[in-house]
Amino acid sequence: MRVELIAHTPEPELTVARAARLCYSSADYKTISAKIVKERAQQFVRQLIQVGHLSAIEHASFTFLIEGVSRAMTHQLVRHRLASYSQQSQRYVSHQARKSGGQFPYIIPPSVIKADMKEWFEEKMRQIQNWYDELCEKLQAIGLEGEDVYQDARYILPNATQTRIMVTMNARELRHFFSLRCCNRAQWEIRSVAIEMLKKVKTVAPSLFEDAGPPCLRGPCPEGHRSCGKAEQVRSFFKSL
Repeated sequence: MRVELIAHTPEPELTVARAARLCYSSADYKTISAKIVKERAQQFVRQLIQVGHLSAIEHASFTFLIEGVSRAMTHQLVRHRLASYSQQSQRYVSHQARKSGGQFPYIIPPSVIKADMKEWFEEKMRQIQNWYDELCEKLQAIGLEGEDVYQDARYILPNATQTRIMVTMNARELRHFFSLRCCNRAQWEIRSVAIEMLKKVKTVAPSLFEDAGPPCLRGPCPEGHRSCGKAEQVRSFFKSL
């Protein structure tokens, strides 16, 4: 799995602070911008987040390239609707062994390895590869080509199939995403991705994300009897990022 922050709003904290100050000032934007330096912007951003005035932080956006993840993970990711996505297509990209250079790439869950089922899992993936290739050949034999073949052959591919996706979210949606997906109760793969995304944005906009993460960083756990019961360890981990 690889997560890369490939683009973001230039000087995101300054942009947010200036947008927020615009709401409370009669001065023109040039004057407002001149008065807000980076250190002052960070302090202002912290105040906005503390009091819950979050509309201004939507002016900062961040774009990530996420690779080496499963379709099972991206099916969860795209449920976050206030975002833009571009994902590798299984309609236009062939997974035929003769075109892709062999076995289609896939993700093995850690639990499968722990259960000593890695070889069994790999054998099933090879079997699915054979089925996919066979189906492609049969569809080609009736005169179909290109995406007309792949769009139907993909029905046999598993959720484990590896993919890549580009994601753009604004800071407000990212904070909401981190609140849900950095929690210990989140599925392991999307949690790993969320943590890597959080690490990346903290380097370019620390005041926007210094308290970002699961809800137990900012108060009591909302999960009730389903809580992981590890709030102190979770807080320690995220404070160290």
